[in-house]
Amino acid sequence: MDWCRFRFRSVWRLAAQPEAVYAVLERAEEYPRWWPQVREVVPRDARTGTARFRSVLPYDLVVTAEARRRDPAAGVLEVGLGGDLEGWARWTLSALPGGAGTRALYEQEVEVRDRLMRAFAVPGRLLFRANHALMMRGGRRGLAARLRTPVPPV
Repeated sequence: MDWCRFRFRSVWRLAAQPEAVYAVLERAEEYPRWWPQVREVVPRDARTGTARFRSVLPYDLVVTAEARRRDPAAGVLEVGLGGDLEGWARWTLSALPGGAGTRALYEQEVEVRDRLMRAFAVPGRLLFRANHALMMRGGRRGLAARLRTPVPPV
């Protein structure tokens, strides 16, 4: 087992339609407004940007994200990641039965490239996973609140 590799999966149920959820998630530069652990997103161009994250651990991760797939009809947003984390992350949105909202599936597969995190990959693995879970909890809460607020047009 490669202790520096991580796979994450989160499922969020949201009380908004998939189109509304997609409209918020595709605006990565606005994540810091509603996701507390996403500290900064700086677009480079229409397909790439740099993001800085920090959850409970007093440590920032910086990644470069490049859009791989933007498919509103399929409800899929996927990015490739480089920097402190190398790999990919993907949102897949689908309608809940009866039009009750959206099921948002978040998947991420990464290898830790940051030197300090690699050094603590084995003893800190459970702590890193808990840190990520808390980050995702904050994101779910923030997105739910954001979806209750009208999103201005692009």
